[in-house]
Amino acid sequence: MTTSLADSPLAPAYDRSAITTGIVHFGVGGFHRAHHAMYIDRLMREGKALDWGICGVGLLPADTAMRDALTGQDTLYSLTLKHPDGHLEPTIIGSIHRYLYAPEARAEVLDALTAPTTRIVSLTVTEGGYNIDDATGVFRTDAEGAVHDAANPGEPTTAFGYIVEALRRRREEGTAPFTVMSCDNLPGNGRVARAAVVSQARMSDPELANWIDTSVSFPNCMVDRITPRTTDEDIALVRSELGVDDAWPVVAEPFTQWVLEDEFPAGRPAYEEVGVQMVSDVVPYELMKLRLLNASHQALAHWGRPLGMTYGHEAAADPQIAAWTRAYLEREALPTLRPVPGIDLPAYVDSLFERFTNAAIADTLARLAFFGPSGMPKFVLPTIRENLEAGRSIRLGAALCAAWAWCAEGVDETGRPIPDAQDHLEDYGRRQRDGEEGAFLTNEEVFSDLGSDERFRSAFLAELAAIKEQGARARMEATLSED
Repeated sequence: MTTSLADSPLAPAYDRSAITTGIVHFGVGGFHRAHHAMYIDRLMREGKALDWGICGVGLLPADTAMRDALTGQDTLYSLTLKHPDGHLEPTIIGSIHRYLYAPEARAEVLDALTAPTTRIVSLTVTEGGYNIDDATGVFRTDAEGAVHDAANPGEPTTAFGYIVEALRRRREEGTAPFTVMSCDNLPGNGRVARAAVVSQARMSDPELANWIDTSVSFPNCMVDRITPRTTDEDIALVRSELGVDDAWPVVAEPFTQWVLEDEFPAGRPAYEEVGVQMVSDVVPYELMKLRLLNASHQALAHWGRPLGMTYGHEAAADPQIAAWTRAYLEREALPTLRPVPGIDLPAYVDSLFERFTNAAIADTLARLAFFGPSGMPKFVLPTIRENLEAGRSIRLGAALCAAWAWCAEGVDETGRPIPDAQDHLEDYGRRQRDGEEGAFLTNEEVFSDLGSDERFRSAFLAELAAIKEQGARARMEATLSED
């Protein structure tokens, strides 16, 4: 027998009918529901923040599935934390009290954005969702959505078109602007969000763009919680363990972190009361995560897949991959970091491997590797650049890039296909496989001018040749002993 989420003993006890929208969120996926929405739910369970309810907004055709799942269960959903020892920590989240699918509810979305009670607009639209050219850092004014929203500002289709139009209306009505808070995993996410919103506004109304740039707050933040995609097995687990039917549950690791710049002129929830670190400068924390955690994920993916591994915990538990990854962090990544207030960096590295070896999470290497084309330029290449400038070793960084390039050829050491290995990289991997020296480095969107740096290029080519000759395990062992 199963019951509804609302009738479960785990359902929130607070009065959800009393919730009002204080936050409009674009991009309601697993991470938002395991992170930001969870923090708001924690506050609501303490009898606070009922005026900070979340109105979720979907923009893409694929978002109809989330609309149907959430609206079919009064926007409740379950969050189950999977601990390394196998025990589960489930709860039911009620902080998202409304969901709108924008293509069918444009007026309602704009009304929610312009309401004086809405004081924060948050986003998890993925790194690629900001319409920023990775190579130049410039907003793509020729993108179809941007062009449409500039020509038809009252009928927006993109998150930034909606934000610009809502801010225009608020300005005309004398309503204070909301804070725009990116929660995406990218460097300077607040700065990136500012660039996207201001650039979108400038395409149709330069005066409004200048007002947004000077009047609207875009705090940066660092977010962290491993949240794998929901599987059919997760749905069945929730049904059997919680006794509820949940169309789209969320599973996540127990660890969570959120470091947030305290720049909210329109007000904010008491985030600090539920574990959020409110700071004046998020950069040291951001670099720590990008260059340690996210770079480690790339190392696990690009060394594990050639060895036929499927999951992150398999790679993290492998003695050679773990030793190689630790060596990379200690020798090449940590020297590029600034001190991080309140954080013991060696202890942080230890905690990463405790998290990575959590078999209950079953995070796939294919998922981690998928972020290579957008992630390696943010997670690994800046470390290589800084070490080049400082005259330090880049051997391990070059070896990691070579392992990634090897994976792009599409087969592991046994000749079996590597799942999703060639996404975004098929042409470069094929040319490299056909013998074109340095073909992988010609991907300027990834490497930019680093691909022509003679020291890096030489190290990369040497490591790639050695990996192909020796195999992954032997090459990992060699780079540890040779450096």
